Amino acid sequence: MALHNGDRHLTERITTENSFRRVDARGIYYRDLNAILKNLNDKGVKKIELLNVCGQRYIGTNLDGNPEIKIHGIPGNDLGAFMKGPSLIVYGNAQDGCGNTMDDGRIVIHGDAGDIVGHSMRGGKIFVRGDVGYRVGIHMKEYGEKKPILVVGGTAQDFLGEYMAGGILVVLGLTLKDGEEHKARFVGTGMHGGKMYIHGKVTHLGREVEIAGIEDSDRRLLHSIISEYCNYFDFDTSEVMTHDFAKVIPITKRPYGKLYAH
Repeated sequence: MALHNGDRHLTERITTENSFRRVDARGIYYRDLNAILKNLNDKGVKKIELLNVCGQRYIGTNLDGNPEIKIHGIPGNDLGAFMKGPSLIVYGNAQDGCGNTMDDGRIVIHGDAGDIVGHSMRGGKIFVRGDVGYRVGIHMKEYGEKKPILVVGGTAQDFLGEYMAGGILVVLGLTLKDGEEHKARFVGTGMHGGKMYIHGKVTHLGREVEIAGIEDSDRRLLHSIISEYCNYFDFDTSEVMTHDFAKVIPITKRPYGKLYAH
């Protein structure tokens, strides 16, 4: 959907502040809001701020280039789906499907997120300050130099990393109380690629995964990822790095091979 200059009820929502554009999204239909974003991106605007966002879907979907889009409010489902480079920074919670089939770019959420975060994610990075819902990281994959990274600051629900085929999923457990365990069941069910690093006790693993020892290469990788997370959310990297992590890896690359072929 194109945004036409004569469409005053939309264009009057856009104001210019120094080097960025500010958009009042209150009451704007999601298709119209995404048309505004595409129009600004096509014009080469590098900094965009969305105010009063309330449930609009598909924000940032299929956008390319490298604009930075700050979102104030709660975006709807499929934030950043199929995204190819922009940075989305959410000052609040997010709903389901963040980063669905994301190809590149960055999503930073200063709150909690819903189910299937990172669904089929194949590149880029997602950082969630708090907790997430069910089936997070499902079907994450990697190809060549593309290796997606998904970091959850708190805890997750059932089927974390389900059918994961590649990439790196980190769960820091920072919202757990002393002695509290992760309640997620079926962690890594069907997993056949990639790695998960989890701080805190995992109560229920899928049959297709196992716990492996942490090596020096894992610690270097974790330090790099955790440093970036802490930089966004003002945590102390050295303190988070003192935590013990379990590395969850698949037992086989073909967990269901015998069900479909001899």
